[in-house]
Amino acid sequence: MSENINKEEVENEDNFQKENTQEIENNTEEISENEKEDTCEELLLQEKDKFLRLFAEFENYKKRTAKERIELISTANQSLMTSILPVLDDFERGISEIKKAKDSELLKGMELIKNKFANILKGKGLEEIKVKTGDTFDVEIHEAITQIPAPNKKMIGKLIDVVETGYKLGDKIIRYPKVVVGK
Repeated sequence: MSENINKEEVENEDNFQKENTQEIENNTEEISENEKEDTCEELLLQEKDKFLRLFAEFENYKKRTAKERIELISTANQSLMTSILPVLDDFERGISEIKKAKDSELLKGMELIKNKFANILKGKGLEEIKVKTGDTFDVEIHEAITQIPAPNKKMIGKLIDVVETGYKLGDKIIRYPKVVVGK
């Protein structure tokens, strides 16, 4: 009988160990599945973060290249406009000489050509900087060629004469107006 009890005890103990082992394995499988899910979620979040950063970089790249393209176009216009400005100055000088000669038909023709030329340049973004005698001298806008004694006290620090017209292309000054300042 003692052998039977021992056998039963051994069998019960074996069954108990098998059940515990099975339960531990099941728990381990559950834990590893949970860990796998957590790992997958972490990987998904990492990949999503990488994607969002890459997308933001691409958007910044598009904006930067568009801005550079616009700057390149305006710079190309700037060199062309700068090289054409002396021709516009020559028109103005020619018109002032024709006014002295008092040839009205020639004056009309020259003014017509000059205005057409100026309108084409204006259409491309060229704008004359408006300055006149008596304006206050501003270092940011004017280029002083010389200073002369002011005819009266009110003209000290003011523009006495505009020697050359200034122009800007868009918001950028491409040629500063050359002026004479009273001291």
